[in-house]
Amino acid sequence: MENQLQPFGETGVSSDGKAIRHLREAIAQGKHWYIALLEAIGLWTVAEEIYNGRDYRYLIANEAFDWLLLAERLLDEVDHLVPEKEMIDLLFRGKAPIELSKEEFCHLIGEAKYRAHLNYFYGITVEEALILAVEEEARKEQRARALNENNHLWEEAYQRIYGASMSALLRRFRKERGYPRRHSMELGELKEFTYWLFKYRLNNCDKARIASDTKKALKELERQWGLKERRRGERMSGESEKSG
Repeated sequence: MENQLQPFGETGVSSDGKAIRHLREAIAQGKHWYIALLEAIGLWTVAEEIYNGRDYRYLIANEAFDWLLLAERLLDEVDHLVPEKEMIDLLFRGKAPIELSKEEFCHLIGEAKYRAHLNYFYGITVEEALILAVEEEARKEQRARALNENNHLWEEAYQRIYGASMSALLRRFRKERGYPRRHSMELGELKEFTYWLFKYRLNNCDKARIASDTKKALKELERQWGLKERRRGERMSGESEKSG
């Protein structure tokens, strides 16, 4: 299928040359770097690669597409051609330099990648926000009861959301995937675990509970984004006063 990501190659090393060449040439010809970047993402085919000694996993569980990770990889090829502030805003704040409609974004990266991007958003970004929101609920309840704050609020959050401890869920996840038991998790495995939790919740909760939890998570995301924007505004205001 067009615009699909292909399985990880045998060597563990790849270079999607066509996409990289398009990005460089399109920017050099005057196309806005963000549009050129999304077009290059649409041309990209490899789901995972090792680049400069780092393992990049763009497709989680063969379903969830981390397009910002791929954007980071591609922009490393043309960082001298892209305004640094705009690049930082995109990669670290998720703030695009120009506004595009969902339809325009989908057209540029391709329908298959767009669907996989939505899987990543709801299955990883929103799921992480849900866990944080429930942790905060547990923290507020402890404060209301004048209890000392529990250092394991995240375990309480997992119990409330999934009906089991994080350690029990992690053991089940690793057993299903055939992964070894370890004391730590790399970022790629953590994302895959979060997506597994999302699927686990969908399969074990009723529709009303799923809808309620999703609404709660989206509200938490809005709060986080609003906080980031306020901090950014305060920082810019402070820099303006200093320069004045």
